[in-house]
Amino acid sequence: MAALEADFESTDEAKSTYSTQAFALRKNGYVMLKDRPCKIVEISTTEGGKHGGEKVTIVGVDIFTGDEYKDVFPGIHKCDVPIVSRIDYEFVDLSDGVMKIMAEDGDFRDIKLPQGDVGHEIQSRHHRDEVFLVTVVSSLGEEMVIGAKSAEK
Repeated sequence: MAALEADFESTDEAKSTYSTQAFALRKNGYVMLKDRPCKIVEISTTEGGKHGGEKVTIVGVDIFTGDEYKDVFPGIHKCDVPIVSRIDYEFVDLSDGVMKIMAEDGDFRDIKLPQGDVGHEIQSRHHRDEVFLVTVVSSLGEEMVIGAKSAEK
């Protein structure tokens, strides 16, 4: 039975990333750099020399921290690509730095109010009693509110 549980866990983990060759990656896509999920902001290729193949230089920004990472790979190198989701939730309430949000299916959940401009915008909309949505990005077990927008009626 333990072997089956181990197989199940590895299957779950496999769903969080997939592999593709470095030369198939594109700007504005995603890639794992230094074990962090990053959005590709710059990508360039150099032709191989006499004995080497094509090299791909990738600059990415961590989707959660904003840190910038750079790495160089052979073009045929298998790079891990994180599966990133963006979901809009209806804002319900804010209390002690925690937002209550509601999914389309009516399920409620709590999530931390983000710092900075996004957090200030959410607080301002809440104080004005606006009806609005918050966008949550998630990948590899991490999640963060990245924006707020008016709810369409």
